[in-house]
Amino acid sequence: MKAIAAAKVKTDKVDSDTLALLLRADLIPAAHMIALAQRGPRDLMRTRLRLVEKSVSARNSIDRLLEKFNAPDVTDLDELYQLHAGCHVAQIQLLAEQIHTLERALYPYLIPDVDVQRLLWIPGLDKVNAFTIYTEIDGIARFPSAGQFFSYCRLVPGADNSGGRTRHRPGSKAGNRYLKLAFSHAGIRAVQYNPEIRAFFKAKARKKPIRIARTLVALELARIVYEVLTKQEDFNGRFKGRPRSGHAGQAHPPN
Repeated sequence: MKAIAAAKVKTDKVDSDTLALLLRADLIPAAHMIALAQRGPRDLMRTRLRLVEKSVSARNSIDRLLEKFNAPDVTDLDELYQLHAGCHVAQIQLLAEQIHTLERALYPYLIPDVDVQRLLWIPGLDKVNAFTIYTEIDGIARFPSAGQFFSYCRLVPGADNSGGRTRHRPGSKAGNRYLKLAFSHAGIRAVQYNPEIRAFFKAKARKKPIRIARTLVALELARIVYEVLTKQEDFNGRFKGRPRSGHAGQAHPPN
């Protein structure tokens, strides 16, 4: 595929010849096709994310408007600018209703699922993150190892090997960006509400940049998800081998 994208002469004939050569050498990997039953919920979750992004954009527009005139509230703006801000407020309200409608529509499809219930018990995973992770994974069995799962979630850097040296490439675009977002958000929530995870984050942040420390938390949550879904067992309440405060002895995920 890279040979086609990087070619100086790019025509249908050149592309078809290159594809034929790659197929002959068995160099084109098989692509995963999502299960039909999962396609609808997954696409609905992606639509929800786009609506959230639009809502955040509208909120940012209001903040920039207030900053422009150094006004503490929309009511302190001139009449025309109040109308300007009012359009964004109306968009936010409409988007909030649409987001709520999509979430409620997904509950009957996902809440009864055993794997979703197990995910809900993992620290940092609320319903939205659990739904996203479950639908985007589409069966943990397609990942033979935890490392492949981490790579698909964009939680490990890429690597360039040359002359016996390895150079890591952070911010790789290979993999699933929705899983990256879900685990990143889960990591932030886990640090906020779990003392043991917060202590792990602070220990890493003393030695590494904040973004790396956050990624390491997300990576540990992804490791828990992989183990829970692979073994088909409930989360045991332990993080890095230690029981979390107030969770010792609990064995069943919440409904």
